[in-house]
Formats: sequence, structure tokens, C-alpha cells
Amino acid sequence: MEQDRAWFDTDLLERFQRYARVHTTSDPHSSTTPTTERQFDLARILEAELRALGVPDVTLDQHCNLIARLPGTVDGGETIGLMAHIDTAPDFSGEAVNPRVIREYDGGTIRLNDEFALDPAEYPMLSRYVGQTIVTTDGTTLLGADDKAGVAEIMSAVSYLSSHPEIPRPDLEIVFTPDEETGRGMETFPADALRSRFCFTVDGTDEAGIEAECFTAYKVTVTFAGYSIHPGSARGKLANAAAMASLYASLLPRSESPEATDGRYGFYCLTEISGSIAQAQLAVIVRDFDADAAQRRVAFLETLARTVEGAYPGGSVELDTVRQYVNMAEFLKPHPQVVERMLEAVRLTGMEPTLHAIRGGTDGARLSEKGVPTPNLFTGGQNLHGRYEWIALPAMVRASKSIVNLVQLFAGARSSP
Repeated sequence: MEQDRAWFDTDLLERFQRYARVHTTSDPHSSTTPTTERQFDLARILEAELRALGVPDVTLDQHCNLIARLPGTVDGGETIGLMAHIDTAPDFSGEAVNPRVIREYDGGTIRLNDEFALDPAEYPMLSRYVGQTIVTTDGTTLLGADDKAGVAEIMSAVSYLSSHPEIPRPDLEIVFTPDEETGRGMETFPADALRSRFCFTVDGTDEAGIEAECFTAYKVTVTFAGYSIHPGSARGKLANAAAMASLYASLLPRSESPEATDGRYGFYCLTEISGSIAQAQLAVIVRDFDADAAQRRVAFLETLARTVEGAYPGGSVELDTVRQYVNMAEFLKPHPQVVERMLEAVRLTGMEPTLHAIRGGTDGARLSEKGVPTPNLFTGGQNLHGRYEWIALPAMVRASKSIVNLVQLFAGARSSP
């Protein structure tokens, strides 16, 4: 109904701006969970809002995992979960985010500030939303649509369902997690406490997109130990760890980097490098849709280590390899009805869904591995992790409506708000 569409417009726009302004950047160098205490700021806001909506069972634990349970209105339905993460990427500043709302977008270039702009010639997805409301950054921070858009879309759907008890729904679990951007959030997540048979992350991008496959991912930390001596007497003795790290980085195949690949091609990505003559360190992330291919990439990094050692007598190279997540597809294949219901939920909003693989990962991949198959639904966010982030309000509304539809489908009903 038109009345419902107007409600979603207002609710989502207000929620998203409010959540985006909360500083929740995670820290990949922290050893704690959450990696930053500031993530609790948003978690506590969400805890209070869920209680205010009448959700009777809300728990926020010491690791910033928020799990809430909304009882169903029908008997016999499978409990399902809705999940999003509250942290934003450390790749770009997430402090003092100032969302800019562009109403009735005219199709032209959007000035973020005096220096930066969003040009539809460079970002053609903008042209899809001429005449609509768009939210951008002010050019100095990221926006945080990854994944505060998902948080807002879930919360808006829960608010709508709570105020419409006539809508059939099974028991629902609402889950908000920290540190997805560091790959650490699920390390302390109490998966055994979930009652959900299936869960759905709301952490995708393009409107109407559904993702049931992702990369298998590794992070490899490479440490270089050199031999330090005064440069004036270094002949035949010095092993320069900084130079070793530089050589190693230069040997990573440029044709298999993120900027040179797309589709189903995997990659190596150098994410950090630091050090001195005595010791240096770099980090490489490995991504591939095929698990065996991902392992071959890790083995290649070991070969590079031995190559660099051979070039620098007296130096040594050690690798620390951590598997971050695996392709969720293997856990979803036995349950085709889950993705089929997602496709139907989007169709009920009036748009044909698209099914594709994520060139990345979500907490859903980790949760799938823990025994709860968890595909991913779009949020509408664009240009994530940087100053050029933006999101269109109609995409957010469609995401929330898709959630409501999905809930009804798991309750055995078929309708759309």
C-alpha cells in the first residue's frame, strides 16, 4: 500500500542517517573482541530500540554480539535469523560521518565538497535513481552503508512486523555482530545459542541482488628477519629485511591483483607493509572461489618466501597463514529452497532478482561453516569503504520489503507490504 511505502521511506532514511553518524570503525591490529569499544555505542542503541519495539528477548554480550528474538505469529514455522554487522571498514575514516541527503536527484554530478564529486559518467548506477532520494558522504569520510544500511533495513522490517501482528511470521532472531570488516567478529559469536535453522545476512550491494556464493579467503602474514649492521661495514654481512619485503611485494603477480581481476578470477592483495633493516612484515590476502585454487595460491606465497631467502643470505622469511572464511555455496547447495524463497521475496517487491557470487565474504560465510546456512541479501550500497560511497533510498526500501516478504514465505504466506 502507498501508506506503507511512505512509512518505509521515512523510517529508513531517519534510521540510516542516525546509525551512520555513530563512529564504529573496527581495528585490524587489535587483539580484543570487539576490536574497538566504540562499537558498543551502536550496539547499545540497537539494544534499546529493540526493547522499545516490544522485542521481549534481547541480549548483548561482552563481545558486542547482539541477539534478539521476536516470537512468531504462526505455529510450526522454522526459526530464521536476520544478521548485519555494526562496524565500518578501517580502510577510510568513519569518524564524524555527515550523511548528505539528495532529494529528487536530477541526474547530474553530485558535489560532495569543493574537491570531490560523484559523476554519473564514472558511476553509471546513479542514473538508475534519477528523481529519487540518494544519500552520500560529504567527501571526508566513508558513509558506512556497509553495513549500517543492512542494520537499518533489518530494524525497519522488525519495526514494521512488530506493529503488524496480523502478518504471519515464524520465530525470528535478529543478530548484530562486530568486526566483520576485520574478519574477527565470528570468532567469539555464540553460534550454538542460535535457534535459527537458516539465517540471512543483509550485507550486499546492488538492488535486488542475492548472493549464495563467496570467495574462500586466507590472510597470510609474512615476517622478514634480517641481519642489521652498520652500512659502512655491511659488505657480505647485511641482510636488509625492508628490502626483502619490498622484493617479496614486487613478485606478487600484478595480473592477479584485485584491480586486474573480476568475475570468478581470484587474486592476491597486499594490504600492509612495514619494517626496518632488522625486521619487516607484510600482509597478503588470498581470495578464490575454488578452495583448491586458494590453497595453491597460499603455496605460491611460500615459494616466494624461499625465493627471497635465496636472494638475501643471512635473512629468513616466515609465513603465518589464517583461513578467514570458506565459500558458503557448499553449505547452501543441500538447501535450494532457501535461495528460492529469497528470489521470490524480491520478486514480490516488483523487481526481478539477480543471483551472483560475492567477490568478498560476509559473516554469513563463517556462520554457514558453523552449521547455519546463511546467504546474503542486497542493501543497495555503492562504492563501499571510501569517500564516494552512496546509497539510494528506494533500494533500501526494497531491501526492507524483501525481508518482510521473506519472513512471510517462511511462515507459509505470500504477500508484500
